[in-house]
Amino acid sequence: MTENEDWVLNYFNYFTEIEEHFQRARGTSLFLLSPLDWALIETWKNSGVPLEAVLRGIDAAFEKWRGRKTKTQMVNSLAFCAQAVMTEAQRMAGLGQPDGDRPAKPAAAPPFALDELRDYLRTNAASLPMQYEGTRVALERLAAEAGERYHDLESLEMELTVLEEKMIASARACQSEEALLAVRRTLDGQLRPYRGKMTAGQLAMLEKQYLERSLLESAGLPRLSLFYMR
Repeated sequence: MTENEDWVLNYFNYFTEIEEHFQRARGTSLFLLSPLDWALIETWKNSGVPLEAVLRGIDAAFEKWRGRKTKTQMVNSLAFCAQAVMTEAQRMAGLGQPDGDRPAKPAAAPPFALDELRDYLRTNAASLPMQYEGTRVALERLAAEAGERYHDLESLEMELTVLEEKMIASARACQSEEALLAVRRTLDGQLRPYRGKMTAGQLAMLEKQYLERSLLESAGLPRLSLFYMR
């Protein structure tokens, strides 16, 4: 497996495997993850939490939940598993490499075709308002270079991340205090049942991811990451 194939496999599988594993553990394949759930997955990915630790943490959290004599409600958020996930991540860090009890997966090709990549970049460029002209030009350039960039998706994703961070900074400067307060209240309400399961650092990262996702959505701006092609 080449370095690029390894990155593609790990990066794109991280999101989809967590989503599918949580749905299986919950026993409801049609259950949709919330914006808070997706923000939490992003914090785990950005913090370098191994996929294996997340999957084992989900299993451990549900096993504990099923062992309760009284179940007051269904598990409706990945945040319920946050403490178990971090416990597994710490345990795996102490052991070094994972023990390999899950079978290795074959090298993965990009989960999208070259034409899909080019269309994705062009569509995002066309959707940007005039005040994001610099980002639009950059995306059009990347679309024109799609044939070359298709073979190094890690580098392309890094460049898209930088563009998105600049776009978020510009959008934040235009956000009203009232809008920010409303989003924070919504976030606080969703997080309240799970705050005891996370450290202050984990909560801070989760809040950042959630606020950024909400900001882009309210401003009608696209996510630029290749993951959002799926």
